[in-house]
Amino acid sequence: MSPDVTSPKRWVRSIDEVGPPDAPTVGGKSANLGELTRAGFPVPAAFALTTDAYLDTMAANGLRERLLRESAPGEDVPEQQLLRESEELAALVTGATVPDDLCAALVAAYTRLGSDVPVAVRSSAPAEDAADTSFAGIHESYTNVIGSDAVVRAVQACWASLWSARARTYRGLRGVGEEPSIAVVVQTMVRSDASGVAFTADPRTGDRDRIVVEAALGLGEVVVGGQVEPDTYVVAKDGMRVLDVHRGHQEFRISSTTTGEDRVAVDPQAGARVLDDDALGRVARLAVDVEAHYGCPQDLEFAIADGELWIVQTRPITTLGTPAAPSSPVGTNGADTPVLTGLGAGPGVATGKARVLHDPGDGAKLAAGEILVAPMTRPDWLPILRRAGGIVTDGGGITCHAAIVGRELGKPVVVGARTATTSLRDGQVVTVDGDSGSVFEGAAHPSTSDAPTAAATAAPVAAAPVTATAVYVNLATPDAAAAVAATDVDGVGLLRAEFMITDALAGEHPVHMIAQGRRDEYVTRMAEGVATIAAAFAPRPVVYRAIDLRSNEFADLVGGEVEPHEENPMIGFRGCFRYIRDPELFSLDLDVLHRVRAQHHNVHLMIPFVRTRWELRECLAQLDAHPLGADRSMLRWIMAEVPSVVYWLPEYARLGIDGVSIGSNDLTQLMLGVDRDSEVCRDVFDTMDPAVLDAIDSIIERAGAAGLTTSLCGQAVSTNTGLAEHLVRRGITSVSVTPDAASVTRRTVARAEQRILLDRARSES
Repeated sequence: MSPDVTSPKRWVRSIDEVGPPDAPTVGGKSANLGELTRAGFPVPAAFALTTDAYLDTMAANGLRERLLRESAPGEDVPEQQLLRESEELAALVTGATVPDDLCAALVAAYTRLGSDVPVAVRSSAPAEDAADTSFAGIHESYTNVIGSDAVVRAVQACWASLWSARARTYRGLRGVGEEPSIAVVVQTMVRSDASGVAFTADPRTGDRDRIVVEAALGLGEVVVGGQVEPDTYVVAKDGMRVLDVHRGHQEFRISSTTTGEDRVAVDPQAGARVLDDDALGRVARLAVDVEAHYGCPQDLEFAIADGELWIVQTRPITTLGTPAAPSSPVGTNGADTPVLTGLGAGPGVATGKARVLHDPGDGAKLAAGEILVAPMTRPDWLPILRRAGGIVTDGGGITCHAAIVGRELGKPVVVGARTATTSLRDGQVVTVDGDSGSVFEGAAHPSTSDAPTAAATAAPVAAAPVTATAVYVNLATPDAAAAVAATDVDGVGLLRAEFMITDALAGEHPVHMIAQGRRDEYVTRMAEGVATIAAAFAPRPVVYRAIDLRSNEFADLVGGEVEPHEENPMIGFRGCFRYIRDPELFSLDLDVLHRVRAQHHNVHLMIPFVRTRWELRECLAQLDAHPLGADRSMLRWIMAEVPSVVYWLPEYARLGIDGVSIGSNDLTQLMLGVDRDSEVCRDVFDTMDPAVLDAIDSIIERAGAAGLTTSLCGQAVSTNTGLAEHLVRRGITSVSVTPDAASVTRRTVARAEQRILLDRARSES
């Protein structure tokens, strides 16, 4: 299959032309840089090479279908096999021939930046730098690339990094089920005198009143790559007071030159801070401005050259939870004085045998639960990190890429311990305290009765508020079910079936599997995924939304050529109407739930995209005719995405539904008549528009009057605390949010409920 569209715009976009709605094609990194550029922030000139450039190249070389089958490794694949398979896949991508017209468009865009100008060529995957997956350091980036040929080679190397062992492992761990693709951003180099990372909330404690800045001399790759121990500064947002300064240890700097990069020795005892108070204040204020622009905490990379401050990257912080209360000191069966101290980079406590490794190739020596001790935790270690009970490194800082990923994995992490690999012995039992940045000899026990133990590190230290409004989570795959179920959530309000098709079924169209006589295989594999989630959350409810792929998304699956062509599939052949015209598809979902509910009675059904009464009546008739229909303890939910639901809701209730879940994305789109993915109309898409809020209020009111439970599961409630409070005041039964937003939403809901009670008490006094 060769690309049928050859417009340069398909492959190359100037950075000032893109924004967050373009993330599916230019990646999170490019989208964020474009957003900041257009908002007037100091961003170096750049352009984005889209995911279509990568996909079209793979298609032209006959590789796309094979790569789709190899998206993520199975859980039990041995590391050596994983490394070997991943190297083979990356070599296929590197060896692919870039089509001539695409290559010409890439070179022309590079030339527009300047004649042989040094550039940074950075990966920018669609899920990268998103709110729930950072992909920090998982894909490759290259700095100081000079010349057209070198830029093309660097782009191909970024593409190939999509198939590294660490990238495939990360996709599996984070439940990324869609076809892997990658965009690239090509950005004019900033020849940094100093650079680093700024977090607008403390990534260790979740404290949003503080800014944490890490900085080093020269290019910032030494900070994010954990190659040195940077300076660490803590600044209060209130008044920009400097609260803490921790001098790092930097023995070299990387400097950008006209011909490449130089590694220059630095005296680590020189004494001067990397950032003085003036420079630190400028970085902190810029970081706060970026946070205010996005409305959520940010992790941004900055560079200072000739006194000028630049932003080279920003992304949401993916690891914030409930701010932890200070833990009690950890006592041990050995001495109370730590044998090592560094920087606490990942909260929690873990005890285990130390395993000193200098190379990821030795990863097989690390047994599950042991403490990984390494010179630094580069992203290459990811397949090993997932087995470790805790992580201790000689170098690195709390904002280095691997520290971010360690926090995402929920591991206690201590970085910058300097002598960890020489001071700790293989097999030595140690306790890692990721809160204080200390390593103790011996097995941990609390020195006070309320100190967290190794077994309790997955649970939040601070007591979570109790709310009458349930806080559910949205899930797509079973990979993270156990970890999410261990947090303070009330169940799964939206389990998306379609993502498991691309994950568990390797992207095969259900009709394709049925035609091959593999219907039972489909039901078995889907039921296994749903059962894993149900078991993790039991007895809390799990609401399974039946398959809601649109025709264009179905067409992308293996065997998807049976799909009709639609000009506007967003409002086309999907949801409830599709089940009536294609009852075999709905029957698959019913078989899956029937099999799961034989063991797990906490799973319930939700029917998406219901437009009219007659559709729902016929769909429910199919359910009643199936053996699952006799199970009246299974709740029947519908999605409220189409404005007609406001009119039809009393009739839907009479048909026997039990609950309504408001899909705010589609409802906003259809209420305001705006494509939610449109860059041109992005200013129109607003869930807080009075017309949209009035529709939501009407749904909650009518559902309540009919005795139905109500929820809202769109992304708006994950990012907008004002909407969460509005819903509580209107009497919504529950909200369902992304897992990373659950703790914040719980606190928002609690505050709203308390204010309602306070207002009521005042009015009655």
